[in-house]
Amino acid sequence: MDSKSNKNKQDMQDKKNSNQIILVDGSGYLFRAYFALPPLTSPSGHPTGAILGFLNMLKRLLQDYPTSYLTVVFDAKGKTFRHELYKEYKANRAKMPDDLGIQIAPLQQMIGFLGVPIIINPGIEADDVLASVANYFSQKNYSILIATSDKDLAQVVTDNINLVDTMKNKVMDPAGVKE
Repeated sequence: MDSKSNKNKQDMQDKKNSNQIILVDGSGYLFRAYFALPPLTSPSGHPTGAILGFLNMLKRLLQDYPTSYLTVVFDAKGKTFRHELYKEYKANRAKMPDDLGIQIAPLQQMIGFLGVPIIINPGIEADDVLASVANYFSQKNYSILIATSDKDLAQVVTDNINLVDTMKNKVMDPAGVKE
């Protein structure tokens, strides 16, 4: 990386709102993007619809919250501790479509190219990681915005932790949870 790139990166960091963190439900965004767009492919035939949809949603967050820190949280491949507690956990859930699964690695690489950190914690679901990270930084007086459409995360909403559904332009704060 050249010195101009380092300077631009430092300028961007200096402009960040040191008090707000956006946590993106990467797994939720991935599925949402996959099912929202028609099957798209690269000239070589590689599926790209989920990648395009996800990056468009991420771009919007970066534009809407330019001074906030942002990270994306994905589910790890494989079973979680919940499967050990209850063997039938998500037993009726359909397998991830193959043309979606092969888009994950290139997508994560592109997110990295954008300089956005990714959290993947093997054995723990993304929503559990989102809740834990949100609670941790909330206790350190950060304002947390979790970008998700997963209503299960409403249980972590507080004065410092809110949910945002970017597709509906809706922020859920404590009053919104009561509705």
